[in-house]
Amino acid sequence: MGFSAEWLSLREPADHAARDRALALQAVRVAGARPVIVDLGSGTGSTLRALGADMGPGARWHLVDHDANLLAQAAERAGGANMQTHICDLTDLDALPLVDATLVTASALLDLCSEAWLAGLAQRLAARGLPFYAALSYDGVMGWDPADRADGAVVAAFNAHQRGDKGFGPALGPEARAAAGRIFADQGYVLHEADSPWQLGPDQAALQDAFLGGVGDAATEAGAAEARDWLARRRACIAQSACRIGHSDLLAVPPGQAAQALGVV
Repeated sequence: MGFSAEWLSLREPADHAARDRALALQAVRVAGARPVIVDLGSGTGSTLRALGADMGPGARWHLVDHDANLLAQAAERAGGANMQTHICDLTDLDALPLVDATLVTASALLDLCSEAWLAGLAQRLAARGLPFYAALSYDGVMGWDPADRADGAVVAAFNAHQRGDKGFGPALGPEARAAAGRIFADQGYVLHEADSPWQLGPDQAALQDAFLGGVGDAATEAGAAEARDWLARRRACIAQSACRIGHSDLLAVPPGQAAQALGVV
């Protein structure tokens, strides 16, 4: 599994706009007065940039990724944040730097992971009483305006491709939301969920184009014979096209801290 810095930069504004604001602020409260955040699959630090101002200047960040080049860019873009990078194979759960953490985060990651990996992560977090905030998990739903006759077949093929091995074993793909909820509930966590769809219009044609290319390639690999023609038609109308790409956010809070941390009591 790997993503280019160019792709991550292109999608970041849409990610920040899509992230459910109320749930993000709940995650900030859960992190506590002296937050120590461990961000898994951090890339160039998009989660830090999304939440950093709300976490405040006293927050300490640990950015974890397997890609040294992305982490180097994260360090360059830290903007004075108290941040440390960790080059780490995320499949090695025992190597994750969880000491002193008050919140573990991930963005656009869970749909790439296997159920076994996520279950192992949940067990480790539960043993430490750590809350988990995972944003922007792809949920399998896409819609375009104008519609195309091959939309359904291409999305189905893409979703099948998303269930392939992305480095963690068979990926959860569109089932990530349901699986994460079940797995953390089994560990006794209190769950808070929200939709966080991309809403892209003609003014985001570059992101639409790059995303469409990825969907078309994946659908073709999954056997959708109409994917190439679909991609050509979609790109031809991109200047008038709008789309909604479904994502979801999850905040899983250990039961002992849920009510107080969320301001219920």
